[in-house]
Formats: sequence, C-alpha cells, structure tokens
Amino acid sequence: MNWQQLVENRHKFFWVLQVAGWLGYALLNYIGSKVFEMRDIYIFVIILNAYAGCLMTIPLRYLYRRIWNAKPVVLLGVVFSASYVVGTLWSVVQKFNLWEIYRHGYRPTEWFYYFQQGLDSVYIVLCWSGLYFGVKYYQLLQSEKQKALKANTMAHEAQLKMLRYQLNPHFLFNTLNAISTLILVEENKNANQMVSRLSDFLRYTLNTDPIKKVPLEQEIHALMLYLEIEKVRFEDRLSVDVDISVQANRALVPSLILQPLIENSIKYAIASLETGGQIQISAQVFANELLLEVSDNGPGTDIISGELAKLSGVGLANTKDRLKTLYDNNYSFVLADNEPQGLKINIRVPYERAKKHD
Repeated sequence: MNWQQLVENRHKFFWVLQVAGWLGYALLNYIGSKVFEMRDIYIFVIILNAYAGCLMTIPLRYLYRRIWNAKPVVLLGVVFSASYVVGTLWSVVQKFNLWEIYRHGYRPTEWFYYFQQGLDSVYIVLCWSGLYFGVKYYQLLQSEKQKALKANTMAHEAQLKMLRYQLNPHFLFNTLNAISTLILVEENKNANQMVSRLSDFLRYTLNTDPIKKVPLEQEIHALMLYLEIEKVRFEDRLSVDVDISVQANRALVPSLILQPLIENSIKYAIASLETGGQIQISAQVFANELLLEVSDNGPGTDIISGELAKLSGVGLANTKDRLKTLYDNNYSFVLADNEPQGLKINIRVPYERAKKHD
C-alpha cells in the first residue's frame, strides 16, 4: 500500500499515526531519562505512560467525529474541555505509575498532589487534538482533490471520445460518396472491394478504445487498411512510401491520429493531380521524442506561421485538438511547404514505448 492509498484509508491511517506518535513520545522520554540518569526501571514507567496516553486519547477520536459538523464555537469548546479532562486524568495515571513503580509505593499526604503539574499533559493532549483535526482536514482536502481530478479526467475522456468519433462519420461520408460514384459509373467490382475493405477498417476503429494510445506499428496497419480503400478508387494514381524506424514502431500514439492527415493529402493533393501523386509517411525517435511526418507532392497551399491560411474541414483541426487535449503544450503540430511542391505536416510528441504485450 503506497502513501496515497494509506491516506485515503482513514481507519488504518489513524492507527498508524496513533501508534507511531505514542512510540515517538516514549522514545523522547527515554532519551530524556538518559540525560537525567534515571534508573533502568524508569523505562517501564515510560512504556506504561505512553500506553495509557494511547488508550485515553482513542475516545477523543469518536467524540470529535460526532461533533465534526458543529459550529466553530461549540467545536472549540468541546476540544478544549475534552483535552483538559483527558490530559488531567492522564497526568494522574502518570503520577500513579511513577510513585508506585519508580518510588516503590510512595503515597502523597494530600490527594491534590495527583493533579499537580497536570498542564503539561493537557498541552500534549491538545497537541494530539490539533494533529487529529489537521490530518482530518488534509484527508478531506485530498479527497476533494481526487474528486476534482476524477471529474477532470472524465471530461477529458469525453472530449477525446468526441474528437475521435467525429472522424468516423467524416471519413464514412467520403468513402460512401466514392462507392456511390463507382456504382454510378458501373464499376461494381471496385465498389464491392471498397465495401469489403471499408468493413475491415470500421471493425478496427470500433474495436479500438478511443482513449487509449496504440503502438505506431498498429496505427500504420490501420492506415494501410484505409489506403487499401483509397487505392481501389485511385489505383496506380496513389503511391505511398512508408519509412518507420524500429524504435518508432514501438512508440505509443493516439489511435487514428494519422488517418485524417492522409485523408487530407488524398483529398487536396492526389485527387487534384491528373497523374496522381505520392504520400510519404516517416517516423523516428530523437531526444526521447517521437517525430512524425506526412508529406505529399500536391499543389500545396498558403501557409502562415506553420498553419494553413484557410483551415477548412475537420481533419487537421481535429488532429490538432486531439494532440492539445492529450499532451497539453508538450507537442508541436507544424505545416510547411514540401520540396519541390506539396504540403508537409510535422508532429512532435513525447516518446512513450509500448509494452511488449501491446
């Protein structure tokens, strides 16, 4: 059990602090007895006094729990009164132990001697009470913090799901539109192939958790499913070059993070070129960061400060929003002119290595 779990387990946390605190009290008294050269039998007195203090402060816990929601004035009054009573009684027990054990059955001539110098014990019990309330408020603060984090995580996940699921109807609309076109020109064989490959791709997207990251190798496999659909439509006009390093293959990336970028290249680059075009996908790891690049040799577009002058559609905007949601400010998403022509998209995210069983 780690520290956070111990703090959240209030019952166990109380007993750990209770025992540790009174052991610390006994240890300090033992060190003091060595300074004042007390006889060895005094160690037994110290143990009995610490044990008595531990037992007598336990009821305070249940009392304070009952008055936890009381008004501040009532709360302070009960705390000071209870601490005074318990501290005074504990002082009597300490004197009894000292006189009976260390002084061999000494009896004071007057009964009020049992209550003399009892304020020291009251102060210790007051400190115990203060620590109790301090720890309780700390636990409440941690509990509220956990609730806030949980609520933030749920909102975060909902936003990610919304962004991921936004891609499916967008992609599905474009693909069904292409299938409809093939049917209209009576290319039924190609239309059947697209439907078959579309079902494989959609099966993958539905089986992939939109919140979890996937190895880049798995992402590339899904991307190839998508490109197989597009190759039915473009045939030899679509050329794809993939260059992924071995280390980058094991990197974790958001699922379907590259698909809208490829779709953007196909829509604005490949489809606009009569002879078709080429899409290049590369990935490497450098300085503990994953560097992804998607480029095409299309006509290109106007770019201002690494962004499109006119950002249309949901593909690029969606990808940038997902990266912002997942990585906060620890990422980059930059668009640039490709040489000799076309568009180049560079993504930089922290390198996270996938586990072997992924």
